[in-house]
Amino acid sequence: MKKFLIVGLGNIGEKYSNTRHNIGFKIVDALVKEYNESFETEKLGDIAKLKVKGKTVVVLKPNTYMNLSGKAVKYWMQKENIAVENTLIITDDLNIDFGTIRIKSKGSAGGHNGLKDIQEKLNSGTYPRFRFGVGSDYRKGAQVDFVLGEWDKEEESALIERVPTSVKAIESFINAGLANTMNEFNGK
Repeated sequence: MKKFLIVGLGNIGEKYSNTRHNIGFKIVDALVKEYNESFETEKLGDIAKLKVKGKTVVVLKPNTYMNLSGKAVKYWMQKENIAVENTLIITDDLNIDFGTIRIKSKGSAGGHNGLKDIQEKLNSGTYPRFRFGVGSDYRKGAQVDFVLGEWDKEEESALIERVPTSVKAIESFINAGLANTMNEFNGK
């Protein structure tokens, strides 16, 4: 039976909970809630286990802070014996318009420190990633403040629809595979 690891990237702590950088946490929270499960704190993160159409799905929110996410990802892949192609990393992306989904099988870290650490720990840039566009509406030099800033009212309103669409994309990854998911959800 196939096992999957779904990883939402973010930073732990209340001060980060509603920031753009924590969209990975927000999306996996919605996924876990949809299956009436909850997270438990375990080694290197909060873990939830789901059954999605008979498949075992381990959902991880690393508690290592964003820039050290690779340690938690590698640990849980090894502990649960989950193949890299069955691992999906969900993160924010400044280079994509707000709310737009881009799913890829490989690529660069694109300046994202969480992805950079994962690539270093896995010794590869070939792993499925789900980038959620947060846009780039910030003045020069204010990138960090922007990603660590909270959603504005318009964005929060749009997330009511965008987060469930993101959950459907994750379910598609698990049930229909990466290629079908990319075809159906990329650019949406």
